[in-house]
Amino acid sequence: MPLQLPFRFGSSSASSAMESRARQSKMMEYDQPLIWVTLLLMLLGMVMVYSASISLPDSPKFAAYKNSYFLTRQAIFIGLSALAATIAFRIPIADWQRGAPYMFIGTLVLLVLVLIPGLGVVVNGGRRWLSLKIMNFQPSELMKVVVVLYAADYTVRKQEYMHKLTKGFMPMALAVSLVGLLLLLEPDLGAFGVIVCIAMGILFLGGVNAIWFGGIGAMLVTIFVSIIALSKFRRDRFFAYLNPWEEENALNKAYQLTHSLIAFGRGELFGVGLGGSLEKLHYLPEAHTDFLLAVIGEELGLVGVLIVIAMFYWIVKRAFDIGRQAIAIDQTFAGLTAKGIGIWIGVQTFINMGVNLGLLPTKGLTLPLMSYGGTGVLINCVGLAILLRIDYENRILMRGGRL
Repeated sequence: MPLQLPFRFGSSSASSAMESRARQSKMMEYDQPLIWVTLLLMLLGMVMVYSASISLPDSPKFAAYKNSYFLTRQAIFIGLSALAATIAFRIPIADWQRGAPYMFIGTLVLLVLVLIPGLGVVVNGGRRWLSLKIMNFQPSELMKVVVVLYAADYTVRKQEYMHKLTKGFMPMALAVSLVGLLLLLEPDLGAFGVIVCIAMGILFLGGVNAIWFGGIGAMLVTIFVSIIALSKFRRDRFFAYLNPWEEENALNKAYQLTHSLIAFGRGELFGVGLGGSLEKLHYLPEAHTDFLLAVIGEELGLVGVLIVIAMFYWIVKRAFDIGRQAIAIDQTFAGLTAKGIGIWIGVQTFINMGVNLGLLPTKGLTLPLMSYGGTGVLINCVGLAILLRIDYENRILMRGGRL
């Protein structure tokens, strides 16, 4: 009696099984260009951090450090960030949404702990870090990604009240105000500005009443102007920014700005060559953190700066494309989160570059993914991992799959 196989090769059942497996493999596709652009920015940042910091041990402040100290630590930070991003990617977006309110409360607690003497670490006059022994952790960086998730979740939950002031806008405004109060006590006006832009941007995209949005926006501008006007240090720095080349300003409040502009001027079109910067030789303070773009401009020239700008522009545009796609398939929280991540990366990049180029007053904000710092790179990677997860779930749903 002939042996009967459960199916024959080439049969319709075998063909459908192969098609099913093919569809499943396609669902596993990730946004590879987004991953590669992120990796390129981090690796270029690591090279430029090394270049910007290699001469620091010549100064008394860093005399005990090796020339490769910041390079080694940045490489470790990138490795830890990649691990954290891998874990974050594996968490479904629905779980991020459920945990958003609790994460917001937990991060508020961390912002309070920073202000407690003995717990908060003071660096350059600011109390913004908690010591984890292997690195200092900055809760204000964590709050940036948390406020994206919280604002997106809030907008979805309160959608029917978005046109009302008391039930729609005010609760979120009070929550952000509390965050702002804690950040100003550190002080960290730059982080507060980024967080306000994130929250306001998500509320606007979520359909908040345009009149209330405009009114609150004007009030926020008034608050920021008042904060600058009432603080002598901030006021002096602002007026120095308006006229940086005046002798008194160039040697004092506008010292960083003038040397940053000199660095860009020396770089011209193609730069002086990798490692050839003179401004990093103890002329430009914080060259490996806040003013890394100036070193890029000096060593890689206008071409290098434009390439960096183009990569950040692509990330922001991709975030909005993914968000628009998610909203089109009724994944509103995911869509607002994706766009919120785009606002966060875009605003912080714009402020850092604006400060380096003299378009904005000097403010201590790092260049995302590139500047030296453990918490910043780690949180940036987690945010982009969430963006990748949103894109991954979009692909599954658009192919008729289930999450």
